Amino acid sequence: MTAPDLIRLSGVAKRFTKAGQGITIFDHLDMGIGRGDFVAIMGPSGSGKTTLLNLLGGIDQPTGGEIWFDGARIDRLPEGRLADWRANNVGFIFQFYNLMPTLTALRNVELPLLLTPLGRAERRQRAEIALRIVGLSDRLGHYPREMSGGQQQRVAIARAIVSDPKMLLCDEPTGDLDRGTADEILRMLQLLNREMGKTIVMVTHDPEAARYAGRILHLDKGRFVENELAGARVS
Repeated sequence: MTAPDLIRLSGVAKRFTKAGQGITIFDHLDMGIGRGDFVAIMGPSGSGKTTLLNLLGGIDQPTGGEIWFDGARIDRLPEGRLADWRANNVGFIFQFYNLMPTLTALRNVELPLLLTPLGRAERRQRAEIALRIVGLSDRLGHYPREMSGGQQQRVAIARAIVSDPKMLLCDEPTGDLDRGTADEILRMLQLLNREMGKTIVMVTHDPEAARYAGRILHLDKGRFVENELAGARVS
């Protein structure tokens, strides 16, 4: 018996109005992502990749259709409950790290936990564990300006996993890094997927980055035009 998808989009539509003109990003988009999958989404600029991530993460709402996560429909949740759902289920990793420059690595990682009832000691312990997982135990007190781009992205990954989410959404996570550093970050994502069971959805323009995933979806003009196994690259 096949396990149910962790994420399912059914007939999802997304439309905007700009300067009085209607713009359709998605018309009737269907997709399913299994628990523990590592999926790379590729496609030209304007194809809807980032919009799709925003829908999956509950940052944006569809115009029509349904979005299901772990058996529960999330597109109808009110904003307050949706914020709680995001805090408990989703970790976000961006191209430009989005770290607070005035906070140390430890404090940056601790930030998502401020929305939880955890006490200060437990927040610190969890942040330290997350930084240890990404290999930065020796950088707890360092500020972003004192770290390389790769180290800053590792801090961002630690921040994304500190609340132990089921899903990581990555928007061009290696787009600002050189090839060698990018491969290090991608191997780390691969490890989180394989060893910790994190479901990962990654938007990328880079075919080399996509090879680290288990499956590649090609998005063009709001539709998936191809679905292929990535032949996941092994470090």
